[in-house]
This record gives sequence, structure tokens and C-alpha cells, in this order.
Amino acid sequence: MAVMPRASHDWTVDDLEQLPDDGLQYELLDGILLVTPAPIPLHQAVAGELYVTLRRGCPKHLKVFFAPLDWQPDHRTSLQPDLLVLRRDDIGPKVIEEPLALAVEVLSPSTKRKDRVLKFSKYADAGVASYWIVDPVTRSIEAFDLVDGAYVPVGSASGTETITLQRPYPVTITPAELIDI
Repeated sequence: MAVMPRASHDWTVDDLEQLPDDGLQYELLDGILLVTPAPIPLHQAVAGELYVTLRRGCPKHLKVFFAPLDWQPDHRTSLQPDLLVLRRDDIGPKVIEEPLALAVEVLSPSTKRKDRVLKFSKYADAGVASYWIVDPVTRSIEAFDLVDGAYVPVGSASGTETITLQRPYPVTITPAELIDI
């Protein structure tokens, strides 16, 4: 049984080990517990296709991972980007603690606000170099790079438009091709 902290902002990464393995996604953002239902098939199909695309072009010094994998930049934050790219030297034995080269979130109705606002802000504050938001419903991608501590848009595409993004390494994406169901 989970041990609940006294206040909603008192959660730490140590508390996550007490939570049940019940199919829900448990994340922490600055000590606040975020609980999300398991992803739907469309979400997983898009994330899977994007993983294959990223993996295909990944240079040897980097590694692509697929959720769930905890990124814990501090003791009160534990997020699980749908896809993450990091330097091989930054791979920890259990979690990732160093800033990511890329975090990718595939939007779902239950995560849209969290991904566009809360995670967007936290990823920037914690030094994640690039952030992509993929929307399966609109078949679109938005890409941001960290410049002087803030995200700036570096490109977007929708439908059959093709975009080539340069960071963390050159990748060409056509959003409509990520939908395979």
C-alpha cells in the first residue's frame, strides 16, 4: 500500500517506489504527483513509429529510449517523456538524471495540457536541449530548441508536409506517416 505524504507538494522520487504497479503513469513535477491513464493504441502507434525514425538516424554517442523511463533532474521531479534521447555517458543504472538532448511527448486528450504547459516549462528549466510535441489527432509536430534558457520554435509540420530537424541530429519527419493504424 502506498504511503501518502501529508501535502500534495511533498512528494519525492523516493515515494514513487511505494506506488502500485497498476498500469497508471505516475510522474512528479516539483513535488506534485501527476497520475495519467495508460496510453491509447493511437498514441502508442505514433510513439512507436517515431521511435523507429529516431533510432534509424541516431549517432553512436547518443541513445534513444521509449517510455516508461524515469528522468529525474532533481529529488522532487520524475517525468517519463514518451521518447527521450541522451548521451550514452548519461545513462544511469536505474533512472536518467542528466539533461536530455531531446524529449518527445505524443499528445493524448488526458495529457495535452500537462505536455504543452507543465512539461514544456520543466524541460526548459532543467536544460533539455530540444522538445518535440506530436499531435496524432491533427497529425502535426512542433519542435523547440533551448536558446538562452527558453524554448524557441524551430519548425513545425502537419499532414503530408515534411520537416527536417537538426537537433539532436538530423531527422526528417512526415507527421501523416507516423499514423499506421
